[in-house]
Amino acid sequence: MSLIYIVEDDKNILEIESFALKNSGYDIRGFSLAKDFYYAMEDFLPDLILLDIMLPDEDGLNILLKLRNNPTTRKLPIILVTAKTSEIDKVKGLDFGADDYMTKPFGVMELISRVKALLRRSQNSDDKIYQFHNILMDDNKHMVTVKGEICELTYKEYELLKLFITNTGMVISRDLILERVWGTDFEGESRTIDMHIKNLRQKLKDSGKCIKTIRNVGYVMNME
Repeated sequence: MSLIYIVEDDKNILEIESFALKNSGYDIRGFSLAKDFYYAMEDFLPDLILLDIMLPDEDGLNILLKLRNNPTTRKLPIILVTAKTSEIDKVKGLDFGADDYMTKPFGVMELISRVKALLRRSQNSDDKIYQFHNILMDDNKHMVTVKGEICELTYKEYELLKLFITNTGMVISRDLILERVWGTDFEGESRTIDMHIKNLRQKLKDSGKCIKTIRNVGYVMNME
């Protein structure tokens, strides 16, 4: 389930957007102030952000620039939402790094369609950058960061994390883990999986709690 943050100070619009996206199967968190949004970003990174430009405590374009200048959040899909209709505002938003732009008022079906399209594009990206909230995996550089800090992993830990992060929400059996990470000819005890996952959780710190044990089955990576 994709997590979407909505940054919108108009309560009526926030409720409509939240209701529509929840009914489409997304996990939603809404914020009317930039400061509350920043606090939430420290705990979990979303899969997509709906960002209003006109906020009471900070301009949305300024927030957008901060996100694009941060290595941890620079690839996050962002849709700007605003009441401004001039072409220069749209151009500025896209130049600042927004992936899409919606002008109020807009239809609920258009919102859902744009969100689905952007999530689909980001998930099918060829740059091999994977993200699960605070965890960012750059497979091109073979590098993992957690909350912007480099996380040093062994080869097996890295492959475990890649397996989980590319299959979030899916329960992965021990047999499949052994096959994908150790190879079908691995003859060791399956307890080695527990040891490696324990070490991986510790290195991921608070984010390691997202890797859950499913008793007698395997593991799953999610927020619940």
